Amino acid sequence: MIFLERKMNLKDIFYETYTALAANKVRSGLTILGIVIGIGSVIAMVSIGEGAKVQIQTSIESLGSNLLTILPGVVQPGRGIVSSGRGAAQTLDNDDSEIIQTIDGVAAVAPEVSRRFQVIAPTGNNTNTTVTGADPVFMNVRNLVLAEGSFITDSGVRGLGREAVLGATVAQDLFGEGAQVVGETIRINRINFRVIGLLEPKGGFGFSGPDDMIIVPVTTMQKILAGVDYLSTISVSVTDKNRMNEVRDSINAILTEKHRVDEPDFSIISQEDILGTLSQVINTFTMFLASIAGISLVVGGIGIMNMMLTTVTERTREIGLRKAIGATKKDINRQFLAEAVLLTFVGGFLGIALGWAISFGVTALGLVQTSVSLYSVFLAFGVSAAIGIIFGYYPARKASSMNPIDALRYE
Repeated sequence: MIFLERKMNLKDIFYETYTALAANKVRSGLTILGIVIGIGSVIAMVSIGEGAKVQIQTSIESLGSNLLTILPGVVQPGRGIVSSGRGAAQTLDNDDSEIIQTIDGVAAVAPEVSRRFQVIAPTGNNTNTTVTGADPVFMNVRNLVLAEGSFITDSGVRGLGREAVLGATVAQDLFGEGAQVVGETIRINRINFRVIGLLEPKGGFGFSGPDDMIIVPVTTMQKILAGVDYLSTISVSVTDKNRMNEVRDSINAILTEKHRVDEPDFSIISQEDILGTLSQVINTFTMFLASIAGISLVVGGIGIMNMMLTTVTERTREIGLRKAIGATKKDINRQFLAEAVLLTFVGGFLGIALGWAISFGVTALGLVQTSVSLYSVFLAFGVSAAIGIIFGYYPARKASSMNPIDALRYE
């Protein structure tokens, strides 16, 4: 053991720190474990949140290019995107869809009527899913891709055709995975429909997900299935993303005038609106989870303080002897603080590895495509260093403040 007959250098401090911590490996390991769990949990939670945000962003953007969605009713601030009672309000009709097509900057307009129905297949399988009445434009507006068959046609819309295009999930629920579905017949609300097409799996979020959807001609939906003459949604594709606000204002003005109301009885939502709201929710949720995980860091810090206080008590005579042969208050303070910081540094490195491993495991299982950012790594490492300094300072100060005579007399 090195006695402090001279000023301790970094090499001396490191050697003494290693020797002191290695003297009780189990206690040091358990103390480090608290930091490892805390750091690993924070990194894992942040990476999962970031991955979920990216996944949702990609999913929403894939639903349609430069898309504006017009909903009946008014979205109440702070009550969410679809709080208008979608399907209940009856403020949009076919004439609205036609007049929107005359607005400069509008590339395509897709009127939609959506309802949930029980659907039965010849296999005997059945499912309750969303049936959407649409026209041929719907496929381009929503960026849908056919896996096989064909889509709704103009002749099908004009002739109230009883034809249907299935989303990937619905097709699997009704016919099983890998089954040939084109040409089969399904029953929607006790009416037979012939399957003419199958969509590629796409994903999606909320009410816009096409995988769990059956698409039929909009006129068939209105006159045969639902018995209504209004629309659930109007999807508008804008020619240029930079003109989204301009087109939104034009739609707002022309429909307000047509409906002869002072305030709009409809809501216009862009993909950016949806993405912004969901991103805010995910960020809040991620910070909430990270804060909960961060509690374990505080617990780990208290564990370090407890261990260091115990160590100071056990090494009282050693502290007294070092002071008696020339160690300064600063030397003692630095020695015990170094032990606390080393514990958290080791815990920080292992915690980062644990968080990275958890994130990789979540990605490998296909749950969420996680994204570990350098920001979260540096933040976690900085927090671990701060914990060592904060929770190690009091035991170090207590050790350095001991009277050498009292310390040497300690039993």
